[in-house]
Amino acid sequence: MSGKIRFAPSPTGYLHEGHLLSALYVWAAAKKWNLKIHLRIEDHDQSRARPAYIAGIREDLAWLGFKYDSESIQSARGQVYEAALQKLKEKSLVYPCYCSRKQLLAENPQSETGEIVYQGKCFKEVGSRKPEVGSIDTAPHNLRFIVPNKFIDWHDLRLGDFHENPKLQCGDFPILDRDNQWTYQFAVCVDDIDEQITHIVRGEDIRNSTARQIALMEALGRTERPVYLHHPLIVDANNKKLSKRELAHSLRQDKEAGITPEMLFGRVCYKAHLTGNDTPIALVDAISIIMETL
Repeated sequence: MSGKIRFAPSPTGYLHEGHLLSALYVWAAAKKWNLKIHLRIEDHDQSRARPAYIAGIREDLAWLGFKYDSESIQSARGQVYEAALQKLKEKSLVYPCYCSRKQLLAENPQSETGEIVYQGKCFKEVGSRKPEVGSIDTAPHNLRFIVPNKFIDWHDLRLGDFHENPKLQCGDFPILDRDNQWTYQFAVCVDDIDEQITHIVRGEDIRNSTARQIALMEALGRTERPVYLHHPLIVDANNKKLSKRELAHSLRQDKEAGITPEMLFGRVCYKAHLTGNDTPIALVDAISIIMETL
């Protein structure tokens, strides 16, 4: 097997143990399946991304010993996203949405996970008029992708088979927000196509995004799906995943406290229930442990 896999952190904070576990899974998959490794810095959220965090990602990966084959940063890829958006416009697969957050909460049901399932109000009122290709109303709005109303069957190497309809999971979802920023769902799909990513290994908290991303990638012309594997997460004392928004303890704080990479690898593998104790281990050994689970 050969191809390309990506490690894609967002520079909205410094890397923490959750990122380290994800990196270990990505590098283990790359070694097992003979894949090139691509570092993608996902700074699509310009309101939260910071240059210091971008530099921190590169510095932390170098300190930990993770080497990769190529790199990209989303803020430099505007023309690629514009071209992809034009493809969707030419197929009449996008429309402007003027709903406020308050309206979205009040007028749409929520899924079992608490996600808003958009019912297409603005498509019915505005989108069905099919404005000319390239035209954008100047009033504040986001652009939504018209999700096909069908079930999508896909397979996860760890979790098994799924049969999901993203129209029922989330409805038509935004690809460009009210601040004229590309959304996560849109940017990663365009990147995975353009950067020829064949394998996607990421945390299981993103699993629910898979069917909608498959639908979007197919709308953009991708015919061969990536191989998917969603790995388990490290959680905090309240059984919540580690989050930069919640100020999760960063790896560089550990570094400044004298913690070695080997100590971090041992600790993370133990917290992820991959080993029976938190004895320090080398990067190559941590990768080997995870390879055995793939």
